[in-house]
Amino acid sequence: MTDTTAGRTPAMTRRETLEALSGILLGVFVSLLATTIVSTALPRIVADLDGSQHAYTWVVTAMLLTMTISTPLWGKLADLTNRKTLIQIALVITVVSAASAGFAQNMEMLITSRALQGIGAGGLMSLATVLMSDIISPRERGKYMGLMGGVMAVAQIGGPLLGGLITDSVGWRYTFFVGVPFAVVALVVLQKTLHLPARPPRAVRIDYVGAGLIAVGVALLLLWVTFAGDQFAWASWQTAAMVGAAAVALLGAVLAERRAPEPIIPLHLFRNRTFVLSIVASAAVGVAMFGTAVFLAQYLQLARGMTPTQSGLQTIPMVVGTMLGGIVLGRIISRTGRYKAIMIGGAVVLTASLFGMSTIGTGTSLVVLSVFLFGLGLSVGALMQNLVLATQNTLDLRDMGAGTATVAFFRSLGGAIGVSALGAVLASDVRDELARGLAELGVPTSAIGGSTGAVPDMSALPGPVADVVASAYTEGITGIFLVAVPLAVVALVAICFIVEIPLGERSGIEQTRDLAAQQDADEPAEHGTDVTDRTDGPATVAAPSTTAATTPVAARD
Repeated sequence: MTDTTAGRTPAMTRRETLEALSGILLGVFVSLLATTIVSTALPRIVADLDGSQHAYTWVVTAMLLTMTISTPLWGKLADLTNRKTLIQIALVITVVSAASAGFAQNMEMLITSRALQGIGAGGLMSLATVLMSDIISPRERGKYMGLMGGVMAVAQIGGPLLGGLITDSVGWRYTFFVGVPFAVVALVVLQKTLHLPARPPRAVRIDYVGAGLIAVGVALLLLWVTFAGDQFAWASWQTAAMVGAAAVALLGAVLAERRAPEPIIPLHLFRNRTFVLSIVASAAVGVAMFGTAVFLAQYLQLARGMTPTQSGLQTIPMVVGTMLGGIVLGRIISRTGRYKAIMIGGAVVLTASLFGMSTIGTGTSLVVLSVFLFGLGLSVGALMQNLVLATQNTLDLRDMGAGTATVAFFRSLGGAIGVSALGAVLASDVRDELARGLAELGVPTSAIGGSTGAVPDMSALPGPVADVVASAYTEGITGIFLVAVPLAVVALVAICFIVEIPLGERSGIEQTRDLAAQQDADEPAEHGTDVTDRTDGPATVAAPSTTAATTPVAARD
């Protein structure tokens, strides 16, 4: 791996980098904490608000839906406007909406608040990764992404534990207010430490038509996956109408993106092989990541009879795996410059761990369960951020925000569709198992709190009925882990076809300064070309030295 110009001075010292990174990571921590702290409380929340299994799923799906839809818009805005202001706005939206969920009096209000929270979370997660590309070169980004993995691990460990403790001690509503002080600190730190140079001006022309059509198409697909098989048959006129309308909306979005001067998702990026394969793999990883977090709490509390605190403790092996995968493997990537073998290994472990989770039962040893959860965490740590790193390493500077956000978009889309589809399968299986089990006992459905579609309060059920409920949820949840196994295989195949490209050694700030210098030098030229006016493909910047980060995509992949 060749370095850039000999003896060059980095745009930021290590201390300045860590200071700026601290504010970014605090924002990520707030976003994840607002999400994870609720996970162990959800069974109690849904039971208290008289929600059904579909409502349980939609508490998560609503957030994933808005996060998915808003992510590419945040990414495009990051290419056009002030990224520091954007991440602060996203932080405020996330915390205010999370706090409003704490006042929810019914499932409708809770789901609406979670949907608003998803808009902010989409901005925080995508902008954090884009900002890291600004201040850290691809070669060094691996070990710093390890720090992000560590922060994610702390949020994932502390969130469920804190959420369980708060739910058991003072009530679930207080879980929504915990992020407020962290958000205030994050805003202050971001304001004081994050200093980005001015980028070459570009007209702010937002593709509202494309954004609207993408939102409609994705929303219709998610609604179809959620309600098909329960509210109407999979093969029905409702299915034909929703899928047909979604296809028309998404086709219209493609046509709109082809004509838009600043498309939300630049279509020329799909000529980048690494970009496309990373999208496929990220979508599959999204199903495993979000699906595990959503349905694991139900298994632990409804099938194993754990309290919210106990179920939070049981997630520690998975989070430790994520932390080790991010920090240790990230440092290896920074030292060697190689990342493909690590991602292949992560996909293999993901496949094996999901298959292992499909074999668990009500009597499975917690040690065995912990091994499977550790494998899931390790695989997510090896895949999630490194797929983004591999993609960013092939992107032109002017497409960094849109490209990064598009990968996150498809990861969230995979997670949202996966959670909706898996939730629909789970609701159907649980309903059938409960009806059969209760009929064998000669007990009416009212014995579990009303109907077989409601999420029961296990502490209020008599022993035999609780056993039926535990068995039904075990069968249903292990079934959806088995369904996720082929998706992990798809991720493995996609990663195998990614071409490993040496990691670049120039940060986004350095490339921006090179671009500004280039434009200043070319300005007097009578026939100079302004790269900022190009909209038909990735801009190529002639920097003082050529690295992977500034090589045109077509030539590198």
